[in-house]
Amino acid sequence: MVGGSDVPGGRREWSRRAGRPVWLWPTLLTLVVTATGVGHAQPWRDELATWSAATRPLPDLARLAATVDATVAPYYLLLHGWTAVFGDSVTALRAPSVLAVTGATGLTAVLGERLFGTRVGRLGGLLFAVLPSTSRYGQEARPYALATLLAVAATVLLVTALRRPGRGRWAAYAAVVTALGLTHLVALALLAAHALAVRGAVRRWLLALVPAALVAVPLALLARRQQSRQLSWVDPARLGDLAGLPGSLTASAVVGGLLVGLAVVGAARPADSRPADAGAASSGSGAGPPETPVARSWGWIMLAAVAAPAALLFVAGLVTAVWVPRYLVFTTPFLCLPAGALLASVRPVPALAVVGVTAVLGAPAQLDLRRTHDWPRSAQVDYRAAARIVAAGQRPGDGAVYGSRDGFLFLDLGLAYHLGDGRPRDVLAARDPRRAGDLRATECDRPARCLAGVDRVWLVVAGDRTDPVAVLPTADREALDDFSPTGRWTVPGITVALLARAG
Repeated sequence: MVGGSDVPGGRREWSRRAGRPVWLWPTLLTLVVTATGVGHAQPWRDELATWSAATRPLPDLARLAATVDATVAPYYLLLHGWTAVFGDSVTALRAPSVLAVTGATGLTAVLGERLFGTRVGRLGGLLFAVLPSTSRYGQEARPYALATLLAVAATVLLVTALRRPGRGRWAAYAAVVTALGLTHLVALALLAAHALAVRGAVRRWLLALVPAALVAVPLALLARRQQSRQLSWVDPARLGDLAGLPGSLTASAVVGGLLVGLAVVGAARPADSRPADAGAASSGSGAGPPETPVARSWGWIMLAAVAAPAALLFVAGLVTAVWVPRYLVFTTPFLCLPAGALLASVRPVPALAVVGVTAVLGAPAQLDLRRTHDWPRSAQVDYRAAARIVAAGQRPGDGAVYGSRDGFLFLDLGLAYHLGDGRPRDVLAARDPRRAGDLRATECDRPARCLAGVDRVWLVVAGDRTDPVAVLPTADREALDDFSPTGRWTVPGITVALLARAG
């Protein structure tokens, strides 16, 4: 069997030359790629929501969770502790995600080694490392990177518990699945694929899911009550959306298409059939016979770990507003492993060449995401530039008025992040977001009274507006009748105007 021999170019020789352990090189590559430029793109609107929530006192954070974003509250709590130690700079906010995807890469390699062999684990990990989505969500202060880490960890623990059953292993699996549900409810759809693997251990598996159910069901019921506010922007799922799913999962349409193609073919012909340790225990060899039923079934289970959550979320999206493709990004490691199985069936040089081609094809997306996280990229909202304009021209006593208070641009949070306590007072906020237990301030019901005593107002609205006052609600426009524009500036996605009271 040449592929598993010690002849020059054989698998074992290549493994020795590539180095041990299997997770080392994929993990290091992910850390380098994801950490590069991590602080360059400014926080986008979702990250501003994370910053606002995570930096609140715990009672205010609890009040927020009862109003909106309950499903993200455990992640906010984690970031609350993190920012208390490391601060709230862009890099500090994103560092937990960098660490999470780095860990996810290592575990992907470990999972591949245990299911298919060393080369599959290493190549699958390297593929995951160079995906644009790995950098995209590794450089974002949102829970998707952590959910990916926990999804892979849960699968590794499931494989371990099935092969060497024990209370401790099943308890570890139960704990990680519970954490997965707390981090990202949608990721529990991964259990549909896990159900295909348990077979004779169904009773123990169901028992292990009890803790997750005890925390996920109440959280899901609370999230359901908040859905009309949290997901009001989500359109119903359409059949055509599925065609764009590979691109959404990898942050690049061409990379997504390539990866899915490799994965489907690889699931049908895994390169190795057993983990190296199992092969060594039974035969003294580091690899088992190719294409046994066990290996083939795990190849398809990896695909099911992608297809089942996507199908469940899509069906749910037909009847309610939940179809958001990025919610499925936790499935990308499971595409990389059958793809790695296909690459492991060829010589090392062409296999690594495919990894390199994948990296090159994803390079434009890698560069784009380090410029802005907004999508489409042309829709960038430059909060930092707007803040600089205000900072350069403000005077003591100035006020600020924000448009799009009911939208999702969070203009007030953008200026609050970049200007801190030195920003102009939000004169139309009767209660700021913290006191309101929300991500948005509560507007005062008598704007003219709230503007009393303010002689200059910085008006910040979304878009390029020649008359920014015109986009405000009627009551706000009337309250500004006594003000005249003295300056107007536009930056990507935002118009800033300076208004002065007449006389």
